[in-house]
Amino acid sequence: MGDAPLLGGRYRLGARLGTGGMADVHRAMDTRLQRVVAAKVFRSGADATGRERFAEEARILAGLSHPGLVTVHDFSASEDELYLIMELVEGRTLADAIAAGPLPPEHVADLGGQLADVLAHVHDNGIVHRDVKPSNVLIAGDGKAFLADFGISRLAAAVARMTSSGIIVGTATYMAPEQVSGGEVSYPADVYALGLVLLECITGRVEYPGAGAESAVARLVRAPEVPVGIPAHLHRALIAMTAAAPERRPTAAQSADLLSGRSTEVIPRIPAAPQLPPEPPNRPMTQQLPVAEPPNRPVTQHLPVAELQQRRNRRPLLLAGGGLLVLLVVLIGFLSVPEAPVSPTLPPESGPAGVARLPDDLANLERLVRE
Repeated sequence: MGDAPLLGGRYRLGARLGTGGMADVHRAMDTRLQRVVAAKVFRSGADATGRERFAEEARILAGLSHPGLVTVHDFSASEDELYLIMELVEGRTLADAIAAGPLPPEHVADLGGQLADVLAHVHDNGIVHRDVKPSNVLIAGDGKAFLADFGISRLAAAVARMTSSGIIVGTATYMAPEQVSGGEVSYPADVYALGLVLLECITGRVEYPGAGAESAVARLVRAPEVPVGIPAHLHRALIAMTAAAPERRPTAAQSADLLSGRSTEVIPRIPAAPQLPPEPPNRPMTQQLPVAEPPNRPVTQHLPVAELQQRRNRRPLLLAGGGLLVLLVVLIGFLSVPEAPVSPTLPPESGPAGVARLPDDLANLERLVRE
């Protein structure tokens, strides 16, 4: 191994860590700085235009700095050598973790929050990843997530001599609907892909399996099936992130808030109302415009002050007169009520009953006649 030629005259390649469609990743030793790095060596060449695009995007990646990004240390875009030298992350890919079985929902939410925060930083720098998938996510030994192969679809496009003719590059399994239909691909496509990756972490299966075309078209027919038994904030985030319309998806920063539970909904941006220019000094007071009266309502008349004062003075007299009138009506009504009939009473007994009392009654009658 010590006699093997150095990559770029500096990097000694070691064991192969992984392989892809267009490149192999090796553990390598930087002989100048004496540190272990990851070397991604592309197997095919590119023309001058492709190499220039490769170099430009490599510089963009090298200019990004975030704890969740695999740092790019060096690159070469020469005719003989085309490679990237990156930070080596000791761990496994998210694809390997999913192959072992579904992940706990809370762990998925934490993982998704980390990756969404990385995408927010990337998008703030004007870059779209376009190929977010489990094999491009590295999990370090301490559980920290890294977004690797950032922009690799662009780099692969340069290597494969693709021009900016609207050709869509990415993995069909995680493509957004607008990528499949040939629409504009921007930041929402990364958010959608991350939503499918997190959904796969929960269920342990690919949401849209099948061959390239079959998998790509399936998302145009049905929406992803998000389990209902997961935590509410995770369920809410996945539903929003995998919306069919790009404009309905949250941004990467909003997705991080939803996944962490810091936010419960996505509030659309409301443009601020235009500010009116300040009024110039010594401007006459603005006169209040008359308010339109409702239909069939008489217009309020303004009385002179003297007449209004007279009406106020007469008010106590009117109230007193009205009170006397009410009292008089009540009294008349009370007097007009007829008295209740009196039950007849029997005359008191004046003596013994029957024939024994007759002489006394005749004597009383005679006395009354004389009088």
